[in-house]
Amino acid sequence: MGPDGYDIVPAFLDGRQVLRVRRHGQVVADCFSVEAVARHVDLADLCEVIPLPRRTADRWAAVP
Repeated sequence: MGPDGYDIVPAFLDGRQVLRVRRHGQVVADCFSVEAVARHVDLADLCEVIPLPRRTADRWAAVP
């Protein structure tokens, strides 16, 4: 995820894996290399978004 709503996701195009550049969910480009992605976004501004496991109700229960 990057600034201004950019994100990079893996995808397949004509049987080849590409890096899909999207902005606010709209496809901007399908890139075959990291260098091609760098033409659209500053790689230093990207960060990985890792979904965390959801907390279950019993973790929040009070201990007697």
